[in-house]
Amino acid sequence: MTALKTVDSKFFHTEIPAKPMGKYAHFLTIRVTESYPLFQTDGELNKARVRAGIEHKEAISRLALFKRKQSTPERLTGRELLRNYKIGDWEKCDYNVDFSKTTPDCVLYGFAIGDSGSEKSKVVVDTAYSITPFDDSHLNFTLNAPFENGTMSRQGEVTSRINSQDHILPQVFFPSIVTLKDPTEAGFIYVFNNILRTRHYGAQTTRTGRVRNELVGIVFADGEIVSNLRWTQKIYDLMSNANPKQINPPDPLDEDDVLSAAKQAINELMSLECIPHTDFIGDALTPLLNEVKSITSNENDLKAMLAQANTESTAYAQKYILKSAEKGKKGKKAAAATE
Repeated sequence: MTALKTVDSKFFHTEIPAKPMGKYAHFLTIRVTESYPLFQTDGELNKARVRAGIEHKEAISRLALFKRKQSTPERLTGRELLRNYKIGDWEKCDYNVDFSKTTPDCVLYGFAIGDSGSEKSKVVVDTAYSITPFDDSHLNFTLNAPFENGTMSRQGEVTSRINSQDHILPQVFFPSIVTLKDPTEAGFIYVFNNILRTRHYGAQTTRTGRVRNELVGIVFADGEIVSNLRWTQKIYDLMSNANPKQINPPDPLDEDDVLSAAKQAINELMSLECIPHTDFIGDALTPLLNEVKSITSNENDLKAMLAQANTESTAYAQKYILKSAEKGKKGKKAAAATE
């Protein structure tokens, strides 16, 4: 695989380390709904009561996109690619049933298989919040299940198969930071590619849930940075204070305004951080983004990247996961023998 020329190699490890080594790659994304997705738990859309902004201290309810509803679709995208190109132990790996423990998905995104072992995720995702308030970001739809003739009645019988469901509106924006801890170059591109490729989030992903990820920047640092909520609140402040005002419910936000405010907000927030960091934001991101896209859009380069990521994850698994699991089994057998 061709090494990245736009990023200093000091930001990457040559192999996946066993212990935290203080290298972080933060992907700054704006998730934009393009249909009517469902981010829900127990039949209701997830929401949170929070302050509107950092300056605007009034409380509002915001839609919440929980972390698993972000990371699961992205890791499934990566798993699909591994199966497509038959890379690694793809036949054995069955999501949430039987993890192979050796693929880039298992090692980078983590797994837990009861007594058979576990691996902590190196991809950190937190709950994301809508910029606009809950009341202006969703709509209730009536759903029905008609008979074969397309009507709700047949031979005088009216079906009761009718229900209503809240859906999130199109053009609702969720600022979200995806963090990869202690990346190798191949692992970095693997996670990068999963974010760019994933198109559906939330429930009923076969029929709705279309979401586009707009990457506005990448930050390399030796620690974690600002939270999704604070970034969202800063964006809200900038758009509310703009002249003319850029938040005008119930009108949808202008995407160019959102992306511009998101870049300004993260630049201002990063200037307040107390850690060393190297930022690729706005125009500075373009060369890196183009370089990664040139790899992921070329089948041979993509397969080489996936193969390298699998080689690294398998080597890590052999050293730290499989040996540990085997020791655990031997310990249990020895304990059982003494009883």
